[in-house]
Amino acid sequence: MNHQFPTHDQLAPRRSESPIERLRLLVRQRNYSPATERAYVGWARRFHQFCGRRQASEITDEHVRSFFSHLTSSLELSASSRNQALSALLFYFEFVLERPIDREGKDTRAKRPQTIPVVLTRSEVARILRTLTGVHRLIGSLLYGSGLRLMEALRLRTKDLDFESAELVVRDGKGRKDRRTILPVSLHTVLNDHLLQIKRQFVADLDAGAGSVQLPTAIARKYPSAATDWAWQWVFPAPRQYVDPASRELRRHHIHATSVQRAFRDAVLRSGVGKLATCHTLRHSFATHLLDAGYDIRTIQELLGHSELQTTMIYTHVLNRGGRGVLSPLDVRHHDSLPARLAVTAALQPPAPPSAPSPDDSPLPLRPVRK
Repeated sequence: MNHQFPTHDQLAPRRSESPIERLRLLVRQRNYSPATERAYVGWARRFHQFCGRRQASEITDEHVRSFFSHLTSSLELSASSRNQALSALLFYFEFVLERPIDREGKDTRAKRPQTIPVVLTRSEVARILRTLTGVHRLIGSLLYGSGLRLMEALRLRTKDLDFESAELVVRDGKGRKDRRTILPVSLHTVLNDHLLQIKRQFVADLDAGAGSVQLPTAIARKYPSAATDWAWQWVFPAPRQYVDPASRELRRHHIHATSVQRAFRDAVLRSGVGKLATCHTLRHSFATHLLDAGYDIRTIQELLGHSELQTTMIYTHVLNRGGRGVLSPLDVRHHDSLPARLAVTAALQPPAPPSAPSPDDSPLPLRPVRK
């Protein structure tokens, strides 16, 4: 089969296109994630609205400085949001408008505060998971048991689960990286039952003339029949179908993230856990509990998919109790450890009077010193 691939001229952004469309194309050419594309386009639009929709040739560096002052003073955005906006505008000015921002504008990156993530105890995790129901409980169990981000769990395909090795593969994770992590043995039976259920749904969709699934990159062009292959189906398909605008095929997407987030928030409230926990808190709890169990931090870094060890080191600070992992002297008397109580009791006892040495304990006679 001969496929007509686009030429270089067709891929290059045209001057006749709007700046926003050129921004989209340039972001995709650099293989940035869809989330990055949405963020960059959103900030470019907000910047143009702030500038009164002036033409690109009329925008100056003073407009950029005024925009970031507005984000800081009027909107009071966090440091992360302001830095994201700066990255978006730096890309927009340099590659789309081909007019880089001056050095003063580049040096306005905000310093992010050092925060400690919210972590649940094991009993709190169990209470929340028991409150969740159906497929939401299974997704929450994977987030905690495998240390996944929410979208990593929702984008799992059936071919990514390896029950024999008790592993799963995260494809195209954060930073466009793949990795392997744990597939909890305790979930094998539940997952197999879930897969049998969605396979029956998949076969019914095929019989109805549907059953196609969205494929990554150029897989659909290279393997035309892969869209209806069981191996490429979502592990957590959505209950409703949609019509793909490009192919006009009836398909199922994976479950939407907001559905899981709402269910998890309701479970936190109904379980009585008094923490501001989100789905991502289960990933933080996964790493912290592995560290608490004595696992090597390098291994945890690989399971989480962190590029830098410094990112994983934040969980060592979460484990600190009482400031630096020490027990307060006020709490020593109430400590549950028997050796600790015995040590405190012994320290509080007055010193015993010296007893007469026994014959066996008598010192050896000293030799006379010769003069």
